Amino acid sequence: MKTKRLTMAQALLEFLDHQYVEIDGVETKFVQGVMGIFGHGNVVGLGQALDQYKDRIKYYAGKNEQEITHVAIAYAKQKRRKQIFACTASIGPGSLNMVTAAGTATVNRIPVLLLPSDAYSDRQPDPVLQQVEQSYDPSITANDAFRSVSKYWDRIQRPEQLMSSAIHAMRVLTSPADTGAVTLCLPQDVQGEAYDYPVSFFKKRVHRIRRREIDPYDLEQVLSIMKDKKKPLVICGGGVRYSDAEQALVDFCETFNIPFSETQAGKGIIPWTHDLNLGGGGVCGTLAANRLAKEADVILAVGTRLNDFVTSSKFAYQNPDVTLITLNINDTDAYKMEAVSVVADAKKGLIQLKESLLKNHYKSTYGHEIKQAKEDWQLELDKMDNATSKDGFCQTTALGIINKIIDPDAIIVSASGSLPSDLERVWRPIKPDTYHLEYGFSCMGYEVSGALGTKLASPDVESYCFVGDGGFLMGHSDLFTSLQEDQKINVLLFDNHGHQCIHNLQRSQGIHTFGTEFRYRNDEGNALLGQYTHIDFAKIAEGYGAVAYRVSDAEELVAALEDAKKQTRSTLIDIKVLPGTMTDGFEHFWRVGTAQVATDSAVEKAAINMNTTVKDKCFPY
Repeated sequence: MKTKRLTMAQALLEFLDHQYVEIDGVETKFVQGVMGIFGHGNVVGLGQALDQYKDRIKYYAGKNEQEITHVAIAYAKQKRRKQIFACTASIGPGSLNMVTAAGTATVNRIPVLLLPSDAYSDRQPDPVLQQVEQSYDPSITANDAFRSVSKYWDRIQRPEQLMSSAIHAMRVLTSPADTGAVTLCLPQDVQGEAYDYPVSFFKKRVHRIRRREIDPYDLEQVLSIMKDKKKPLVICGGGVRYSDAEQALVDFCETFNIPFSETQAGKGIIPWTHDLNLGGGGVCGTLAANRLAKEADVILAVGTRLNDFVTSSKFAYQNPDVTLITLNINDTDAYKMEAVSVVADAKKGLIQLKESLLKNHYKSTYGHEIKQAKEDWQLELDKMDNATSKDGFCQTTALGIINKIIDPDAIIVSASGSLPSDLERVWRPIKPDTYHLEYGFSCMGYEVSGALGTKLASPDVESYCFVGDGGFLMGHSDLFTSLQEDQKINVLLFDNHGHQCIHNLQRSQGIHTFGTEFRYRNDEGNALLGQYTHIDFAKIAEGYGAVAYRVSDAEELVAALEDAKKQTRSTLIDIKVLPGTMTDGFEHFWRVGTAQVATDSAVEKAAINMNTTVKDKCFPY
């Protein structure tokens, strides 16, 4: 057997450099590089290997471990999971910083390979600097925290263990049903240990992504349900995007005159102008989507996790005869809400369903309802586009201006605060893959990093980050990384003095303002209820070397957006908007844990209303 003597870290990189994915006959190199921050836990092991392989594997130096992992997640999402980055961090706090991002990847079903450094396998330098010790189990390290947020986890205790673990890592990373964060913990000593690896371990491997068909029994079951249904509604989830199934969904809906709503992950792959596109559904949904969802007698949920924002906390489907059918490659998602589950690839499954329903001469009975719902929603959009206030610049007005001015092929990125709700409702994408929302975890601090990730994935178009002041303060070091890498991003920072979407939620449940706005402490000193704080976010960006603008009205915003297009380095537009001027309502419901006993009667009344809705109107499963 021919062998090649390498350190474990070198062998890992050699292996990763030869991994490919193939779907529908198209082959793509899978691992596009490594992002990381060096410390004593990885610089002389994996760091040496990265230096040795620098002509084959590109390395990006980050500034915060969570943020570089967010860059990798955004990159993989923008590439529809066909290309990824690996991320490395030093032992202890460096590695633990990636745990939140690991959860973000796993919740969103996005592949990312995490390589946290670990304590010594031989336990001779014990404990080492930054090692977490547990007296009851010496095998536990900080990296065990990744177990609950990873789809695959292993610790490479000996260099030869890499061979089996690396193969399983690729199995999960390339699985359309089971992908997410994959964590390979790398003890410091093992990273540098040499081993005679079989040359066959480094051969080119092509991981074929198979399209699973609908089982004949499941197909017959769906047909028996659909034949008597008059008002169907399709939900376009993220699985439609990752299966490249957008045209199949359009063909299906057009053939049978079925309207569709979108999830955050599914939005934007089909133009908002399509006659059957109702826009986002659920808590962040449009009036059109939520009204027709209540009347629908069958819901076909394609490629969605059916989380509480999609289903309005299981309130969305009010027709007493409604049946829920799921089409999902992930059987866990397919079985939710006691649905009639169809476990299959979204593209293949929609084509099969279309052919079978055609043979049965199926057609929905919608008349003018779809067009009327879209017209009613357009009136609401016009109101939000033209909202004004004597007290300041309205957030929805700013969004309407931005939507009109930036190029239609530009990518927008957001994740947290009031902006995702606003964007799912009011943003009007025309080109596919230009709407990029991380809303499975709604992870504050994803936004700036996400913009950099999308820019690396699509370098020929502009990338715009939509972030609130709260989200920006959570993480923005990749604004500097974008400058260092000469990758222009545009940060649109909406400064509304705090966490205003949570402020709205707080007050809607009868609770007074408390801890949700950015204010100074008042004279009594017992609450943050004094004057609003003031932060010059533009000055922060200028300190990094970015081009910055300060905006407080429509005219200034238009000028800033137009000038930002001309810049060759990253920009930040500090937009001062009036608190409370985001979107809200549109016949949704969101279940939250309102206190059932309180000294304030308004809180108790809100709890009664909440519990009544849950008991009387929500889907029971």
